[in-house]
Amino acid sequence: MSPLSAPALPEHWPLAAVLVVDDEPGMRNFLTKTLATRVGQVLEAGSAEEAQALLLQHRFDLVILDITLPGKSGLDLLKDMRDEGNHCEVVLITAFADLDTAIEALRAGAGDFLLKPFRVTQVLNACKHGLERARLKRENFLLKRALLQRTRPADVFVGSSLAIRGVQAALQRVAGVDSTVLLTGESGTGKELAAQALHELGLHAGGPFVPVNCATATPALLERELFGQSRQEDGSAPRDGLFVYAQGGTLFLDEVAELPPSVQASLLRVLESRRVRPAGSQQEIPVSVRIVAASDRPLAAEVEAGRFRKDLYYRLQVVDIRLPPLRQHKEDIPALVAHFIDTLAPRLGVPPIEVSEDEMRYLCEYDWPGNVRELRNLLERSLIVGALNVSALYQGLSRKPQAPLAGPANAGAPASPGVPATAGSGAGPVDLHTLEKHHIMAVLAQVGGDKTRAAQLLGISRRTLERRAADWA
Repeated sequence: MSPLSAPALPEHWPLAAVLVVDDEPGMRNFLTKTLATRVGQVLEAGSAEEAQALLLQHRFDLVILDITLPGKSGLDLLKDMRDEGNHCEVVLITAFADLDTAIEALRAGAGDFLLKPFRVTQVLNACKHGLERARLKRENFLLKRALLQRTRPADVFVGSSLAIRGVQAALQRVAGVDSTVLLTGESGTGKELAAQALHELGLHAGGPFVPVNCATATPALLERELFGQSRQEDGSAPRDGLFVYAQGGTLFLDEVAELPPSVQASLLRVLESRRVRPAGSQQEIPVSVRIVAASDRPLAAEVEAGRFRKDLYYRLQVVDIRLPPLRQHKEDIPALVAHFIDTLAPRLGVPPIEVSEDEMRYLCEYDWPGNVRELRNLLERSLIVGALNVSALYQGLSRKPQAPLAGPANAGAPASPGVPATAGSGAGPVDLHTLEKHHIMAVLAQVGGDKTRAAQLLGISRRTLERRAADWA
């Protein structure tokens, strides 16, 4: 059946690349015309040797491979591909097949098997299933990567302050366009959460969200992770980069100021051409990815210091959104505290803790150098201990709170673990030093005097704990 007379089918894969390998020019022409309007790229080869040359130069999502070829057979080519680490999907086709051939094809790694002559619908269904398997492989890779990283951004968008409402409005405006976004702000302000919000609200919401920390690898490793690599001289297998895995979605480049110069040049080339060139290869892979970058250092200052390319800075700073530090929207702290207690307590399997009015005032006076991430970590430790972990904050407090850390809100209530029974009772207010002493001594009692474990729960070093205990002896 001619592809022109085939029934109209909805299958389209605009980002997919397909290689057709068959020694019959008529069959190659038929398959190429059938797929040309449905996929992003179709190339063809008349022999296994010609196909091998194309496989070295290009990346393919799917190979339609004839078993009977002049010289090396299609099955031998498939086995070579798998031995070399090329695991793209393969649909085998043949005019002469028996059960043994089909079994050998499946064992060699073929995903489907078509017997000539076949209809257009059969080819398209085989392509559909193959490309779906390729998509599932990519998703599986990203899920495993996310589980290994186990990163969850701090939830900074709880609250109703003017600063937070401004961030929310900016994200809403930018989400509907495909422009590159630069997120700036101190560490712990929630730049990854903002990037996820842009992804979920934007045009690429149906695709993957792929975060990359640009400060965690050497230049060579980072370049291979981002852009992929061809088969290397040392025998290492070819692999796709995260740009390819993020196809149709969002690639989040965290700590982008840490990019080494060589990777900055490669990233600029991708932003300009929307094509990725794997390391050690001449092939270029078209990509459709939204780029969101983040930095806790001002990139303009990095440009002035000669550590960051000016042209790349302008490419990234199409839209610049600054996330405020927590000290600039302290009015949101009560809402954040309630939110973290409500969400963390069930996850940890512990009862929620109560925070008195005086304790809340104490939290609101602290300057939070670690921003919302520090607040979240404090509350998680406090939930584990069973009371607000004041000692961890006391180390970083630049000035004492104006009001004593006790209050009538707890009057008549049973004391929480680590909080002196006199706090908020008729015995009168308790000063910060006394409350800290009682809290630390209670935690030590809970862990049987294990100072290492107590220091971990308190969020302080063992040396600090020993020094405090010596002062009280």
